[in-house]
Amino acid sequence: MQSTALALSPTISFFKPLNKNTNPRYSPLSNPSSLKPLDLSSIHGLSCQKACYLSSWSSFNARISESFVVSNGRNDDSFKVRAASVPGNKGETKDSSGLSGTLQLGAMFAIWYLLNIYFNIYNKQVLKVYTFPATVTAFQVGCGTLMILIMWASNLYHRPKLTRSQLAAIIPLAVIHTLGNLLTNVSLGQVNVSFTHTIKAMEPFFTVLFSVLLLGEWPTLWILSSLIPVVGGVALASFTEVSFNWIGFSSAMASNVTNQSRNVLSKKFMVRKEDTLDNINLFSVITIISFILLVPTAILLEGVKFTPSYLQSAANQGLNVKELCIRSLLAGFCFHSYQQVSYMILQMVSPVTHSVGNCVKRVVVIVSSVIFFQTPVSPINSLGTAVALTGVFLYSKSKRMKPKPKAA
Repeated sequence: MQSTALALSPTISFFKPLNKNTNPRYSPLSNPSSLKPLDLSSIHGLSCQKACYLSSWSSFNARISESFVVSNGRNDDSFKVRAASVPGNKGETKDSSGLSGTLQLGAMFAIWYLLNIYFNIYNKQVLKVYTFPATVTAFQVGCGTLMILIMWASNLYHRPKLTRSQLAAIIPLAVIHTLGNLLTNVSLGQVNVSFTHTIKAMEPFFTVLFSVLLLGEWPTLWILSSLIPVVGGVALASFTEVSFNWIGFSSAMASNVTNQSRNVLSKKFMVRKEDTLDNINLFSVITIISFILLVPTAILLEGVKFTPSYLQSAANQGLNVKELCIRSLLAGFCFHSYQQVSYMILQMVSPVTHSVGNCVKRVVVIVSSVIFFQTPVSPINSLGTAVALTGVFLYSKSKRMKPKPKAA
C-alpha cells in the first residue's frame, strides 16, 4: 500500500465511533494529516474524457454483457435493453493483440483492483464510526448520480430518452440492485471485509440455483463439480471466522440472493430490437433510481443522520466530521468508478477473461484488507477462503466448456 497514491494507516485515530465498537479488532482512524489528495494523474484510465464513460455496471459482472430483454406483455410495446457486443472466446479486441494493447489492458486491471481496494478500505473505515449503512449507501449512490448527471450535462455521453414501458421494466432491476448494495454495506459494517467477500464468493451457487428454478437451465457436470469447493470453502471459512455474527453473515448471503436473482430474471423478458437502451445508460438510469429509492429508505430506517445540526452534535461527541466527509466522498467516487472501469475492461476482453479477473480481484481485496486492518486469520480460515475462491475460478472456466455432442 505504500506505493499507492493515497497514504493510509490502519492505526489512524481521528474520531471515535458514535456507537460502541463491538468489534475492537479495527482500530479507530487517526492522524487526519495522513489523508492525502487522490492523485488522479497516476490513473490515466479515469480521465474525464468520453472514453471514461464507455462503461457500465460491474455488479452484473460478465453477465450484463448478455442482452437482456424487457416486456410489458404486449408485442408492440416491448423493447430490448441491448448490451454492447462482447467478443467471444476466440478473441479479445484487436487493440489488445499487440504490446501496447497488453500494457493498456494490464493498466486497466490494475486500476480496477486499486479502486476496489480503496473503496473497501474507506467504506469499512466510515461504517465503523458512522454506523448507518443505509445512509452511507445512499451517499455513495448519490456520488454516482452526480457523476452521471455531469456526464450527460457535458455531453460526454448521450442522455437516453426513456419510454414508460422501459422505465417500468427497469424499476424492478433497480430495486433489487439497491437492496443488494444495501445488504453488502450492512455486512461490511458487522464483520471483517475479508469475511464479507468470502461469503460473496457463493454467487455462482445462487446463479445455478436460480437458473434451474426460474429458467429451467440445468448446469453441466463440470459446473456442478466446481460448486463443491465453493460451498465447502465458504462453510469452512464461516466456522472459523473470529468476527462471525449472524447479521453480517446473513446480509452478505442475502446480497448474493438479490444480485443473482436480478441477473437470472433479466433473461426472462421478451424484446423488440427497434427500441434499444444501451447498457451504459442502463447502468446510469439504475443508479439514479437507486438513489431516489435509498434516500427515503435511509430516513425511514435510520432517521435523518446527515443534517448540519446532527453532524455538529456528533462532532461534539468526538467525531471528526471533516475526515468522515472526505473519506465518504472518496468511497463514493471509488464505488462508482470501479464499476465504470469494470465495463471498460469487459469491452476489451471476453466474458470468461473478465470473470477470471473478477475472481482475482476478490483475492486482491481479501488479502489487502487482511494486511491493512491486520485481521487475525487462522490457517483453517485461510484454507477455507482459498478453497472457495478456487471453486469460483473453476466455475468461471467451466461456464465456457461446451458439452460434447452425443454420437449418432
